[in-house]
Amino acid sequence: MPDNGANIDRMKVDVLVVGGGIAGITSAIEASEAGLKVVLIEREAYLGGRVAQLNQYFPKLCPPTCGLEINYRRLRDNQSVNVFTLASIEKIEGNPGDYTITVSLKPRYVKPWAGDYSEWAESCPVEFDDAFNYGMKKHKALYYPYENAFPAEWTIDERAFGNPDFVEWVKGCPDNGIDPDEKERTVVINASSIAWATGWAPYNPENLTELGYGSSSDIITNVMMERLAAPNGPTSGKIVKPSDGGKIGSVAFVQCAGSRDENHLPFCSGVCCTVSLKQASYVLEQIPDADIHMFYIDVRTPGRLEDFYQARQEIENIHLHRGKAVKVETKNNCLEVTAENTLTGELTKTSVDLVVLATGMQPSTALEKPPIDIEMDENGFIVQQDEAAGVYGVGTCVRPMEVAATLQDATGAAIKAVQMARRG
Repeated sequence: MPDNGANIDRMKVDVLVVGGGIAGITSAIEASEAGLKVVLIEREAYLGGRVAQLNQYFPKLCPPTCGLEINYRRLRDNQSVNVFTLASIEKIEGNPGDYTITVSLKPRYVKPWAGDYSEWAESCPVEFDDAFNYGMKKHKALYYPYENAFPAEWTIDERAFGNPDFVEWVKGCPDNGIDPDEKERTVVINASSIAWATGWAPYNPENLTELGYGSSSDIITNVMMERLAAPNGPTSGKIVKPSDGGKIGSVAFVQCAGSRDENHLPFCSGVCCTVSLKQASYVLEQIPDADIHMFYIDVRTPGRLEDFYQARQEIENIHLHRGKAVKVETKNNCLEVTAENTLTGELTKTSVDLVVLATGMQPSTALEKPPIDIEMDENGFIVQQDEAAGVYGVGTCVRPMEVAATLQDATGAAIKAVQMARRG
């Protein structure tokens, strides 16, 4: 299965899958195992998307490796899928059944045969905020994306080459596996159909000034909480106050942080309530006597997730408050949450050590529109089409959904690609 190191300039396949998260990976594998030739492209240096950044996911509450490792193995053994990371689309031309897609491949600056740089990288003089950990730690300019990453290759952040200390340090590479002169490449792909699986982004909490994000490092988002609890996260899985590493005695989960709000995201993301209840369990597993406060408009845990909600209601130190948080501020070395009861209008104030904002799922297509004419709704979600459309939205590009629903949707997209290939 060729990756960025393959010397390919032009190629013809049945389907191009854009986005290497769980949706894109699933679509690519299912389409290829049905007999299609597939190219899977991903903008980051690794596959896995948001799922790779989780601590646990539903329905089994297993770690990301539970599902990703199986799929990575299927990709490694699959000769019908070409994977390109650090890839972005320059343009798309053509019509259903005959698309020409120009893809730009950024250099990794590390040769495919390079060794393990774990020890040497520790001496790297330059580091950057680690986006994988949502800026809660740094990574070296020469870095390995995450444990069990695919492809299993080291990467250099291109910004480092502007630093003379780094340029000098790289010359000491122990196996000459660094190529500072590697150039960007272009690949032109002809495909019958395109599966658009670029996923979602957490709603920008900097827009929520009333909820205090940025005023204290102890006000975090739900995706940051996943990293805080993850064994490969910034604190090796220990849930502590990000500000000073201190012990946490109480946590507030603020639901609908920017969701169901005409000034931000007008829709419900569907999964946030369950995620907060799951994260409350993370806290209580480590700190059994912690007080958990969840402020909600109404709790939405559809289908079998309702049982999960009912079980959390029976835990004595999980306090569910029917109230919309209207302000979070620092008071007397604590964080004070002001909430308005949605039934009575009464204001309450609760002091906690950590605040977790349940920011909504914004489709990536709302932030960066696909470079092709495709129907989208007012919130930036791709409107689902049949196979004749040629371009199919997949997973959270279509609507907010949890991992299990995403896998089902991705399989459906693969079926559409098969149908389109057979039409041709």
